[in-house]
Amino acid sequence: MPGLVHFTSTRTGWGGDGKSRFTGDEPKVYQSFREELALGLKILPSQLVFPRQVHGSKIEVVTEPAPEGIADTDALVTNQPNLCICVQSADCVPVLLFDPVQRVIAAVHAGWRGTVAQVVSKTVHTMQLYFDSAPEDILAGIGPSIHLHAYEVGEDVIQAVRESLDNHRQLLKPSIEEGKAYFDLWGANKSLLLAAGVLDENIEIMGFCSFSHEQLFYSARRDGTDTGRMVSGLMLQK
Repeated sequence: MPGLVHFTSTRTGWGGDGKSRFTGDEPKVYQSFREELALGLKILPSQLVFPRQVHGSKIEVVTEPAPEGIADTDALVTNQPNLCICVQSADCVPVLLFDPVQRVIAAVHAGWRGTVAQVVSKTVHTMQLYFDSAPEDILAGIGPSIHLHAYEVGEDVIQAVRESLDNHRQLLKPSIEEGKAYFDLWGANKSLLLAAGVLDENIEIMGFCSFSHEQLFYSARRDGTDTGRMVSGLMLQK
C-alpha cells in the first residue's frame, strides 16, 4: 500500500545464534538483531520502536524514537512518519492496524492475557480518542501465531476467557484431557476487533500457525521460552 511499510519476519536469515531478540536489559542482547532488521527494511535502527512487553493491556502513543524501548507496554500507536512501530511474538498474536484516512498505525501484542484484557479493542479506542479514527476505516492484520489445534490451555485460562469474552463458547473447544480446552486466539482477537467497530471485510487473518510451521516461525510452546522472536511492524512514509 502506498505510503505504508508493513511486515512480519520469520526465523530464517538471522546472524549470531539465530535466536533473534529485539529488547533486553542490555543492548548486546538486541542491537545486532535490530541492525539486521533495519538493514532489511532500508531504515536506520533508531527508527525502530519496540515495547517491553509484559502480556498486559497498556497502550502507548509514540511521538519520538525510543532506543531503549517503552517499558511495560504491549501496544504502540502513532501518526508520525518514519517511526517503525513493532511487536515481538513467538506464539502470541501480533495485530497490525492502519487507518488510511487519518494516517494512523498501531502494533499490538496479544497473548492469552492480553487477549482477555481486550488489548486489541482498547487499541482501536486509543486510535479513536487520540486521532479521531473511525473504526470502520481501520484495516487489521492478524499475523502468524499459535492456532487453535495446538493451543491447549488449563482451567485458569478457561475461566479468564469465560469471564471476559462473551462468545467464549465459540472460542473454547473441549479437549480429551479433563479440565482443559483449546483456545482460538485468532477468533478471539477478530471478535474483539468486530466488537470495536472494525468491519469484517477489513480484517485479514494470515493463517500461519507458529507452532506447526517449524521451518518458518519460532514457537515458545514448541521450542521453549528461550527461543527467538518474530517481529511484526509497520511504518508510515512521508
